[in-house]
Amino acid sequence: MDVQRCGSSVLVSASGELVEAAGAALQQALDHVTGDEQDLVVDLHGVVSMDSDGLLHLLDLHRRAECLGLRVLAVGWQPQPQQFMAQVAGIRGPGSATGERYAVAGFRRLLQERAQRAQDLAAFGAEGAPHF
Repeated sequence: MDVQRCGSSVLVSASGELVEAAGAALQQALDHVTGDEQDLVVDLHGVVSMDSDGLLHLLDLHRRAECLGLRVLAVGWQPQPQQFMAQVAGIRGPGSATGERYAVAGFRRLLQERAQRAQDLAAFGAEGAPHF
């Protein structure tokens, strides 16, 4: 994870896998925002894969940036993250354009709800079914 400032923009460049371990780095990406910045650009060209934890971290970064008054633009969506978002959203077909849909607040809310549900179900499955 690399964070750069250029004028009124903050550029966050991510690479590798966007998974649970990426959460701390994404949390720190906005630590030094001064209020002079206007834009957050999240460059995902280097992200080869993403899971529900990574998606939730990305959505949280987006939400926190908007709360700071930043306009957010996520660019460079690679095939697996786009396919994963389509799967989470329940969109069929290889050309689902989820990278473009990510810009729509309603689509991000849908992703948030469904990714959280998937994460909760996975945690429930790992703990096993409750015993009565």
